[in-house]
Amino acid sequence: MQLSIDLGSSDQPIYQQIRDEIVSGIASGQLRDGDPLPSVRTLGAEIGVNLHTVNKAYKLLQRDGFIEIQRSRGTFVRAGDTAKNAAGFIESSGRRIQALVSDALSLKIDRTVLHHMIDHYYDELEGKGS
Repeated sequence: MQLSIDLGSSDQPIYQQIRDEIVSGIASGQLRDGDPLPSVRTLGAEIGVNLHTVNKAYKLLQRDGFIEIQRSRGTFVRAGDTAKNAAGFIESSGRRIQALVSDALSLKIDRTVLHHMIDHYYDELEGKGS
């Protein structure tokens, strides 16, 4: 899978672009359960970014259950039903979230306020709200 990363003009951090491209590959079926991913060093060299940037993307993917990092064996896609469903959600929700952020920016609402709003609603729906 070839990653499409914008190294210059994107507002999105490179590590997030890498993460999102891999999630998109899972959602589209280009990446399947068990497929190997390049090492951190190899991918960094391929796309011309620091290995720490790739490592940060891989850690996010691992945290979210999209990949498994096996010491001395490599990094592999974990595209089980949960990962596929999450990838599909992320893929389909991107436009709605982009519209929300666009509205917030046009109203000059700080990103911290938007993050707090999302956290509040997330907690409320999980039953953690006060």
